[in-house]
Amino acid sequence: MGLIPRDEKFFPMFNDVARILCESADLVAQIFAQPSRLDELAAKVKDLEHQADEITHDVIVRIDRSFVTPLDREDIHLLTSRLDDVIDLLDGTVRRAQMFHVREAPPHAARLADVLKRAANLIETAVRNMKKPKNMLDHTAGMKKLEEEGDAIYAEAVGELFAGSPDPLQVIKWMELYDKLEEAIDQCDNVSNVLESIALKNG
Repeated sequence: MGLIPRDEKFFPMFNDVARILCESADLVAQIFAQPSRLDELAAKVKDLEHQADEITHDVIVRIDRSFVTPLDREDIHLLTSRLDDVIDLLDGTVRRAQMFHVREAPPHAARLADVLKRAANLIETAVRNMKKPKNMLDHTAGMKKLEEEGDAIYAEAVGELFAGSPDPLQVIKWMELYDKLEEAIDQCDNVSNVLESIALKNG
């Protein structure tokens, strides 16, 4: 062991951002399952987004001040930024739902949001296992399956939007929201890729 201790406080900070991602995804799932609660739950998503921004800022400051970090500085920055990106995207999705005055939602929206919630749970568990790279890889292994499930639901949802004689306004609204939900699932996969890279470097 070196004379200068590694700054281990990054790990609790990672855990906090991953927890916020999980809570945000859970709120999004609740919103699309019960759109009547949109405004009430949207305020909670916004609050979580602010918390994540603060932690992300603190991580960046700590990277600059720490002499020895437990992981490559670039990996610390990348992981925190990717986690924050997903949370920002979830907040943006909820903002759009408010702008579109969503009061009811097709079943596909709730299904996509459920995949997103499961992807966020997987990430949170993987992040909690960062000090055990093998365990972390075990948890990220399921992400590709979730992404494929999300892609299948998205294709089905868009196909149904254009079936028959659709209302153009409904098509525009739900295409936007489906796109955002699918993008959030894809961003979770990006986080998973960063975690796998970190695990392989530090295993």
